[in-house]
Amino acid sequence: QLVESGGGLVQHGGSLRLSCAVSGVDLDDYVFGWFRQAPGKEREGVACISKSGATTEHRESVRGRFTIIKDVAKNTVYLQMNSLKPEDTGVYYCAAHGKGFVTIIPSEYDYWGQGTQVTVSS
Repeated sequence: QLVESGGGLVQHGGSLRLSCAVSGVDLDDYVFGWFRQAPGKEREGVACISKSGATTEHRESVRGRFTIIKDVAKNTVYLQMNSLKPEDTGVYYCAAHGKGFVTIIPSEYDYWGQGTQVTVSS
């Protein structure tokens, strides 16, 4: 089970940290990703982290601003978001897959959380 939290309303330039609490599985057995979906747009990959945590991938538009982190002790995956922009607005989802590669392609993920809303005002 994946449960996201930490979304909210923030001003342009602000920060938020999203959390994805994972239950029932070990973080080391899955690749985790963060995705977002804005109204009227397709869901897009934001970042992902490998099973070991040694490899991450971030979409180009968030590099240097967002960081995906996983805390094995807390069984939680985070998305630290800094310097937020209005175009970052959307519902953010945490997802997981058990394959042996990192990717931010949504169709590769098998397990999804319910999402958390992030709104960035201009």
